[in-house]
Amino acid sequence: MSGTKEAQEQGLQRRYNVRQVTNIQASWVEQERGRPGKFTLQLILDSGVEEYILDLAAEDMDVILKTFGRSGHTTFDLDRKVLMFSNLKAA
Repeated sequence: MSGTKEAQEQGLQRRYNVRQVTNIQASWVEQERGRPGKFTLQLILDSGVEEYILDLAAEDMDVILKTFGRSGHTTFDLDRKVLMFSNLKAA
C-alpha cells in the first residue's frame, strides 16, 4: 500500500510545481533609440530558490503591479506559467 501512496505523491509533485513569490523586481529595457521599450518582471521564488522572468506589455505590467499590491500572498506555477494572487483586499 505504501508504494501506491508514494506514486500518488509523486504524481502530485509532477502536476504542481508551485512556488511562493517572495520578491519582485520590475525593469524597463530600451530596445531601440526613440522606440518603445520592453518591461520585464523578475519573480524571486521561495526567497531565491528559483527565479522566473516575465516579459510584459505596459498595460499588463500596470495591472500586475497593482494586483501584487493588493495581494497578501502570491504564488507562481512554474509548469503552467500562472500567477495566483491570494488574500486580495477589496478596494
